Amino acid sequence: MATIREKRPGVWEVRVFTGSDARGRPTQMSRTVRGGKRDAQRLAAQLESSGGKAKPAGRSVSDVLDEWVKQNIDTWAPSSARDQQSRVRSIKKDQISRVPLARLTVGDVERWHTRLRKAGMADAGIKNQHGVLRAALSQAMRWGWVSSNVASLARLRSTKVAQRTVMSVDDVRAVMTAAASIDAAAELAFRIAAVAGARRAELASLRWTDEHDGQLLIDSAIEVTKRGDGAPELREAATKTANVRTVTLDADTVEMIDKLRRAREPYGPWMCGLGPDLVSPDRISWWWKRARQMSGIDPKWRLHDLRHWSATVAIGQGHDVRTVAGRLGHANPAMTLRVYAHAFAAADQAVAADLGEILKGDGK
Repeated sequence: MATIREKRPGVWEVRVFTGSDARGRPTQMSRTVRGGKRDAQRLAAQLESSGGKAKPAGRSVSDVLDEWVKQNIDTWAPSSARDQQSRVRSIKKDQISRVPLARLTVGDVERWHTRLRKAGMADAGIKNQHGVLRAALSQAMRWGWVSSNVASLARLRSTKVAQRTVMSVDDVRAVMTAAASIDAAAELAFRIAAVAGARRAELASLRWTDEHDGQLLIDSAIEVTKRGDGAPELREAATKTANVRTVTLDADTVEMIDKLRRAREPYGPWMCGLGPDLVSPDRISWWWKRARQMSGIDPKWRLHDLRHWSATVAIGQGHDVRTVAGRLGHANPAMTLRVYAHAFAAADQAVAADLGEILKGDGK
C-alpha cells in the first residue's frame, strides 16, 4: 500500500509499506518526487509493483553504467557501441557518477542537466547522455537494484531552436548535376538519397541485385570500425534501426540504375564502387563535399539533408506519415512526426486552404 502527501507545492512524498521487521513492526520506504500529483502516483505505482524491494548494495551510478554497457554491448552495432560508450565516459566525468545508487534523486539528475548546460553542451548532447542514464537505471530497476527510475521522472528542459530548414529543389538538382561530372555513381547515390531517403552508410552498401522491377531493397549498411592498430576496417552490418525496407523507385531512377549497371556490374557488385571490396561511406561524403562546392549551393547543406528533403516534400504533398516513415526506415512513425513537424505544419495550411475553397461553392 502506498500513501502520497504534498510536502510543499510541487514536492511530494511517497511512502510504501514493505512488510514487517524481525520484531513484527511495519517497515516502509519513502521517496520524494518533484512535479505534479501524476508524477507522485506514477512513482507510487512503480514502488508498489516492485514490492518496495531494492538492493543497491553500495553500488554507485558509475557501477550501474558499467553493468549496462556490459549487458548490452554485444547487441549494439559498432557505431552504436562507440557512441554509447563515449556517452558513458562523459557521464562518469561528472560528480553524479559517484552518487550512491540508493541516494540518487530526481534533483540530482536535474542539477546534472544544469551543469552540462552551463558547460556549454547543446540540448541534443544533454538528451543523449540523459537517455543513457535512463536506460541504465531502467535495467537496474528490472534487476531489483532500485525501486524507481529517477531519470524517467526528471524533466529535460530545452532551449528554443530555429525551425529546420530544407534544401530547395533547385539546390537538389544543382548538386546532382555537379555530381554527374564527378562520377555517374555519385549522381546515382544522391538521387537515391533524395528519392528513397537512404542514409550514407545504406547507400554504400547497395548492390546491383538490391533493385528489381523498380523496387529497392535496403537491408544493410557499411560500418566503419577500427582494428587494434587503429586502422579503419569496413564491415557490412544492419541498418541504423535494424529495419529491412523495400522502397519503390520512380522510372527515371530505375533507368539510371539500369544504365550504370550495364557498364559496371561486370567489375563488382556495388552501386557506388568498382571491384569486389566494400565501399567506404567516406567516398560518398567526398563526392558530396566536392559536388556541393562545384554547384555553389550553401555550404551548410549536408548529404543527410537530401534525406530531409525527401521526407519534407513527401509530407508537404500530402502523403501519409506511415508511408513516409516506412520509406525512411523509421522504427516508429512517431519519430517522423517529431522530426518533420515543420512539414506537417505546411501540409496543414494546404488542407485549410483546400477546405476553404470547397466551402466557397459556386457563389449561389
